[in-house]
Amino acid sequence: MKMIFLILSLTIFTSAFSQDTTMVEQYCEVVATGRLLSNKVTIDIDYGEERSIWKDHRLKEEDGKLKKFNSVIDAVNYLGKNGWKLVNAFPVSEVNGPKVYHYVFKKEFVKSDTE
Repeated sequence: MKMIFLILSLTIFTSAFSQDTTMVEQYCEVVATGRLLSNKVTIDIDYGEERSIWKDHRLKEEDGKLKKFNSVIDAVNYLGKNGWKLVNAFPVSEVNGPKVYHYVFKKEFVKSDTE
């Protein structure tokens, strides 16, 4: 009887502290805009967070300095090193304006970490 009680108690205790390990896909978009009269591009990474003019959402280094990329491929490699997988890439051209390139990435996260 004590053995059954012990097994039942351990089962309840284990299930009470187990975490939900359901995985969900999250997406981000890299937008690369060419600069006028330059070969350089401006990189913006959109993780889908709410944007505000009062808060700076730009990507920063560990020391707080603005993260700068040498090229679009530098930004793509940065995301790849951080576990993001390229899903799609496409250009958008505007009349008399710079070309804008969009790169969509996805990554799997534990559901409880995204809420």
